[in-house]
Amino acid sequence: MTEDQLLMPKMGESITEGTILNWLVAEGDSFEEGDILVEVATDKVDNEVPAPSSGVMKKHLFEPNTVVAVGTAIANYEALERTANSESNQKEISEETKPEVPTKKATKKSLAKSMPIAVQHTGFTVPDGNLFVSPLIKSIAQQQHISYEELARISGTGKDGRLRKSDLMQYIEEGRPFKFAQPVAQADPTAYRIPQLKLDKGTGKIVEMDRMRQMIADHMVYSKHTSPHVTAYVEADLTELVAWRNANKIPFLEKYGQKLTFTPLFVQAVVKAVKDFPMINVSVDGSNIIVKEHINIGMATALPSGNLIVPVVKDADQKTLLEIATDVNRLSGLARENKLSGDDIKGSTFTISNVGTFGSIMGTPIINQPEAAILATGIIKKRAEVMERPEGDTIEIRHMMYLSLSFDHRIVDGYLGGSFLRRIADNLEQFDVSRAI
Repeated sequence: MTEDQLLMPKMGESITEGTILNWLVAEGDSFEEGDILVEVATDKVDNEVPAPSSGVMKKHLFEPNTVVAVGTAIANYEALERTANSESNQKEISEETKPEVPTKKATKKSLAKSMPIAVQHTGFTVPDGNLFVSPLIKSIAQQQHISYEELARISGTGKDGRLRKSDLMQYIEEGRPFKFAQPVAQADPTAYRIPQLKLDKGTGKIVEMDRMRQMIADHMVYSKHTSPHVTAYVEADLTELVAWRNANKIPFLEKYGQKLTFTPLFVQAVVKAVKDFPMINVSVDGSNIIVKEHINIGMATALPSGNLIVPVVKDADQKTLLEIATDVNRLSGLARENKLSGDDIKGSTFTISNVGTFGSIMGTPIINQPEAAILATGIIKKRAEVMERPEGDTIEIRHMMYLSLSFDHRIVDGYLGGSFLRRIADNLEQFDVSRAI
């Protein structure tokens, strides 16, 4: 073997440092080319660093949560020498240490017995879809047209049962015995089963979902499956707020060079309500509730492709109206140009979906997991309303808007959800029209 150093990789032109999140290969453990050695975070996106060659991890030079400059050595490892003798020695060593793998001569029937489908020690979890594959494994699987479900049935010999290149190549060499296998699960007589109806789906042009649309579909189904959704509705009189915004949008643009849309005003109203009801700003972790220390407001935004993405205004409770408006305009512009970074769409704790942008009166939004609630704001519409005045009731033209809040009934009850929604409406109705820009 020859000793080499693993360097902190450069992960973008503007990236000068990264934070080590987690070492996936311990000191003394062996690994193969393409195995993920360490997880690294930058200010834009999290990355996995694959092994440049097979070898043995000798020493971690930095602990997790350490910030390291690009190009700095972060670990020492011994790389395998690609000579005939060393490969022969390594083969002998690996045959002594690695678990038994069925030979080519084994039949598919015997392979199915020796490598059961429900492999609990693999890095894959089939029931909840949390499948981990390294970039190298993913690339090979795509070339061989191997699905994630099929990968999940392969026994992994890497750390924590993760699938290694040798495992996948051995499986392919054996003729992919689990290609058509079906998972075996204990029947639960009380479980709901989706009826297998042969519905007539009609004929027409076939449009294949792009990758992002598939991810959105999976996320929406997962959210509805995970959280029991309840949706509450209120309406708010935005007449005063609309008048203030109309009077100040041009001066705001001239003074700061930023457009003043309704979104920053909605964000501020939500932030004030979150401060009053912090148990809305939470997520579920098993039997625990995590009350978030930051108030990061996501805003559902349509991309030019028609897909949906949620850029995030970070720490919105600590920002002025100008700062929020600047963030909203910047993120909206990047979304339109498909230039949002990984950091722009991370960390939201509560989401606003402005369905009124598309002319909808109201909506029933699906919770953006792992958040506990999501707000939909409808179109602001002029309506004749009965107004109670000291001199008597009058009928006036008012700017009205419906607000709907979908919340996770596991952790948000009707009282909390309804009170929070009403507080948002109150914040909008009681807008301070005397405030200066």
